[in-house]
Parts: sequence; C-alpha cells; structure tokens
Amino acid sequence: MKKYAFLFPGQGAQVPGMIKDLCDAYPEARKVVDEVTKITGVDMPKLLWESDQAELSRSDNSQLAITTASLAVMEVLKSKGIEASAAMGFSLGEFPALYAAGVLSFEDVIKVVRQRGLIMQATCENIAKANEGHAPGMTAVIGLSQEQVAEIAKKIPDAYAANLNSSVQTVVSGTFDALTAVEAAAKEAGARRALRLQVAGPFHSPLMQEAADNFEKAIADVTFNSPSKKLFSNVTGKEATDGAEIKKNAVLHLTNPVRWTDEEKVLFDMMEADKDNEWTLIEPGVGKVLAGLWAKTDYAEKYSCAPVNSVETLDALNA
Repeated sequence: MKKYAFLFPGQGAQVPGMIKDLCDAYPEARKVVDEVTKITGVDMPKLLWESDQAELSRSDNSQLAITTASLAVMEVLKSKGIEASAAMGFSLGEFPALYAAGVLSFEDVIKVVRQRGLIMQATCENIAKANEGHAPGMTAVIGLSQEQVAEIAKKIPDAYAANLNSSVQTVVSGTFDALTAVEAAAKEAGARRALRLQVAGPFHSPLMQEAADNFEKAIADVTFNSPSKKLFSNVTGKEATDGAEIKKNAVLHLTNPVRWTDEEKVLFDMMEADKDNEWTLIEPGVGKVLAGLWAKTDYAEKYSCAPVNSVETLDALNA
C-alpha cells in the first residue's frame, strides 16, 4: 500500500503570488483561501497575490500566508486521493502538521496561527526598539558542523543555535548586532556561507520568551487532540502522541531549537520499520527547502521527497 508523509515548510518560504496557479485551477484550493479570509478578516487573496516580499516577510503576514498555502495544497492532494499518514513541519510548519494529524481543527489552526504571528511580530518589534531600531533575525551558517556553530553562538551575547537543519547547515537566532558578529566568526572559522534569512525575528531562542508567555495565554482555551496519525515534534525531535504534551510544546517551540535532523532520522526509522507499505514524502505549500534538506541526507537514496507548490509540481507528482 502507498503511504505519504507530509513535511510542511516554515517561515522564509513565502513568495509573492504563491499558489495562485493552483487556486485558479482547483476550486478546493481557492475555497481554503476564502475560508481563511472569513475566519480572520484578513483579505487573503490580496495578501498572497498582491503583497511584496517585505510585507509578506512580517511574522503576522507570513505565518498566515504559508499556513493557508499548505492547507490549500493539502485539499488539492486530498481530491487526488493523497492524504498524510505521517506529518511533521519545520518551525511554523508544525501547525499545518497538527491539522493534518487531527490535533487541531481547521478553524482552530487558522486562529492559532493568526495569534502566533501577531504575538511574534510584536515581540520582534520590541526587540528592535531595544536595539536602536535594528531588527533581530536569523542567519543560516553553511559548511560548519552543528557543534561548531553552537560553539560560536555560545561566545556571542544574544546569539543562539536555533534550527538544526542538517549536518552542515545550522541557523542562528539573535539580535542584529549578534548576527553580524556570528557571520564574521563563522566565515573566519571556514563556513562556506553565512546568509541572513528573510524572517522577522530571532525565532526558537530565549529572545522570544515574551512571545511564548503571551502565546500560552492565547491558546489556553484551545483543544489540542491526541494525533490520529504519526506526528513528530520540533521540540523533542521524536514522535508526539499526547495532545496535552503537544500543547505544551507549542509554547516551548518559540524558545527552543528546531531538531529537524532528529525528526528526519525518526521518520526514516519509522518508514524502514513499516515493511508492508511504500512511503513517499511530500512537501505541500510553498518552496522546496525541506525537499532540498532531505535530498542531502543518506535517507534520500531510498525515499524521495517531492515539493508540491504549483500545478506543474502537482502534475509531476501524479505522472
């Protein structure tokens, strides 16, 4: 039997005009966009298709836009008989994964992501004010080990190893000045690149504690069900099975690293143990970052990961 694992992208994947062709071609995708508009009061067609990159990069915009794109693609895949048997998401991508696994309802995941984006944007603006208007953010260090990058970050105040993307790619969160120092130190240590990302803040680091406190209050009355499908956690790097624990981790998520390489390993081990089924990985939504990270692992020799973000990539999946 054919089974699918969905890997959902996070902030930074956003692009102006995203999923426009899919929404034009598939009414079920457009229906998701319109439903999000109804739930949030945000003009989603305008945000998705008329915003420039700077506007889309704000946390209050990008989180809602990327989540909407992922859910819209999921609906199109569902119409083709393709549904997730396992789900995990990178950073923000954990929230569409929670929906895919039955932890959050459609309405709740949209409301939660909307609040999360607003809260995180406010915290980022507060950090910028405290740093003479210099916006905090994240830098991807490529070509050094996770341990080397963690060591560099430890020596620089307000810098934290945040996203453990691969054996040679680690993302550091920090204030503007901290990231400038990290970039210089990384290049001196032999990094191939140190690239400032198109995100609005120092996510997955202690600098986001204010946001975590506010987010905990915002989701206090939201029901997190235990997952009905295999689900994996950024916070633990392991399978998540309990709704109450998943709710706690949704808050810890804001201040703790994304253990993506651990999740990839756990997913691979699960697929390997499932001898009766044939597994395919799909990245639904925007971009192909996670498919690219997967392709650089040893696991890609046995299991492929296909991005689905347009009519063309959907047709390629069905071919």
